[in-house]
Amino acid sequence: MSVALFKVGQTWHYRFQVDGKRVQRSTRETDRQRATKVAEHAHRRAKLWARGSKAIPTVRELVSQWIAIHEASASAAHVKVVETFGRLHLHGLGDVLIDELTTERIEEARVKHLETHAPVSANQWLKVLRLLCNWAVRRGVIPAAPFHVRVLKVQKKPRAILPVNLVQEWLVAVDARAGDRDGVRMAVRLMLGLGLRESEAITARWEWLDVERWTYTPGLTKGREADPLPVPDWLRDYLMPRRKPHGYMLQKHDGSSYAAGFTRSTLLAANQAVGAPHITAHRLRGTFATLLSRSGVPPQDIQRVLRHKNLATTAAYLEVDMQTVVRGQARIAESIGFGLRDQPSVAPVANSDAQPQQ
Repeated sequence: MSVALFKVGQTWHYRFQVDGKRVQRSTRETDRQRATKVAEHAHRRAKLWARGSKAIPTVRELVSQWIAIHEASASAAHVKVVETFGRLHLHGLGDVLIDELTTERIEEARVKHLETHAPVSANQWLKVLRLLCNWAVRRGVIPAAPFHVRVLKVQKKPRAILPVNLVQEWLVAVDARAGDRDGVRMAVRLMLGLGLRESEAITARWEWLDVERWTYTPGLTKGREADPLPVPDWLRDYLMPRRKPHGYMLQKHDGSSYAAGFTRSTLLAANQAVGAPHITAHRLRGTFATLLSRSGVPPQDIQRVLRHKNLATTAAYLEVDMQTVVRGQARIAESIGFGLRDQPSVAPVANSDAQPQQ
């Protein structure tokens, strides 16, 4: 090795020369094996800089670079995910050069993540790391991602949707528990009736509501694209008395905007009041998508309405209705010629014609 290691007290130091320039530093390690890796790492970086090559960043540096480039263009939620990854979840990878991210290193870091997080969180953690490395590849910093790690298999659990037979009672409970926060009442209806994300409800503007065609076009979306959304009659009846010529649809009494998560306490209180499942702002979006699917809307159309780039993302929003499966099985049996019998019931299904009230 062209790097000399020596001890000062209990701590290992390194010394090397690059282009006639002497470099001497402390590794801050008392273990020789770890100190050797630190010294080799420093030597390699020094040679890259001396050659004028594009510097290979560490994972921590890559996180900072990504945020600096994307903070003005990516959604706040997206930036927050990457920032949280770099601040809390590096698991010993922070000072590793990104072209030294071996499969073994990634798997060891994931084991550390799993000590305090669920497998689905570990998959999200890996997704963020891949995002960062693929961005480095596109910029020409590294030729390819240097690791191959598969996602963990996770048992999918049914997620809550708001039963249609509880919608009107649930909305009454929301209104009662929102107090003087009219923005909460309107946000809930925009998320349930149009499938908006909570962030899209916060930024909703009256100018984006076309009252001639009765469509609403989100102007600030996660994917920076949106088609006009049809506004259902019940939502139109709610919006018309409150309509303004311009400005934000949701505003506090002092004119300021709501913060993320502003509907959470009201939704949870309404759930408890009427015995609804765990409905959050995002599960309202899932309810919207699932009810469209049960009403016969094709997945491709639901994908367009939800503004997803990938149909697989949309499919993850659609919960299975076993009663629909039972009816399908009965039609198959009839077409085969087995005749009709009393079909077993899996669970009572509420009247899908129920309409939310104001």
